[in-house]
Amino acid sequence: MCQIAINIPNEVLFETKMSKEQANQFARCAVALGYYTQSGVSIGYCAQIAGMTKEEFIKYLGKNHISIFHYDNDEEFLEELNNA
Repeated sequence: MCQIAINIPNEVLFETKMSKEQANQFARCAVALGYYTQSGVSIGYCAQIAGMTKEEFIKYLGKNHISIFHYDNDEEFLEELNNA
């Protein structure tokens, strides 16, 4: 497991009223979200990064209006919808 540290100015924590633990969790979720949306990393790995279960991460994606379903075109989507 790789560990990465970032520096966040104390003023940001003060302005956002976040504790260090909340800022850490926020950063973990932001990184996981970025890996999922930009690099196609799996939900399982991204959930690990975020410190969540897969189910929790899927709900987190939904709260951020990010679908777990990916279709290359409308036809593929409609075919999958008809098979449901």
